[in-house]
Amino acid sequence: MATFSLERTAPLPLDEAWRRLTRWERHGDTVPLTRVFAEPPGPSGPGTVVVARTGAGPLAFDDRMEVTVWRPPLDDAPGLCRLEKRGRVVRGWAEIEVRPGPGGRARVEWREELDVRLLPAAFDGALGRSGRYVFGRTVNHLLRQP
Repeated sequence: MATFSLERTAPLPLDEAWRRLTRWERHGDTVPLTRVFAEPPGPSGPGTVVVARTGAGPLAFDDRMEVTVWRPPLDDAPGLCRLEKRGRVVRGWAEIEVRPGPGGRARVEWREELDVRLLPAAFDGALGRSGRYVFGRTVNHLLRQP
């Protein structure tokens, strides 16, 4: 099992940072060969299923995640979204927290625990580093795109 976290500060109000980070379909923009969609489409909440389909043809797999916590930020109260990974290949969880930062900015923390089926524990360090890199790029992209 690999764990990682990353933090970013963005010159955005909390609600806008939250909106950008929880537009699930945009999460695939920076991940090669990945499309992301939510079921049902529309506003997210507890029970929403987010699916990241990665790969091509018979080599593709789904990373299925269910939103189990959905607390958007309100005024200066932080927001928290927790996704439980329930796929056949990828297990674990991810949390996105948006809270007030310095100078009226939004402070974002992304925490994740990944378990990839059939991947030996010897690869946990590399998986954590690559996850931090990939999701760091994704968070940067999402926060920059209106």
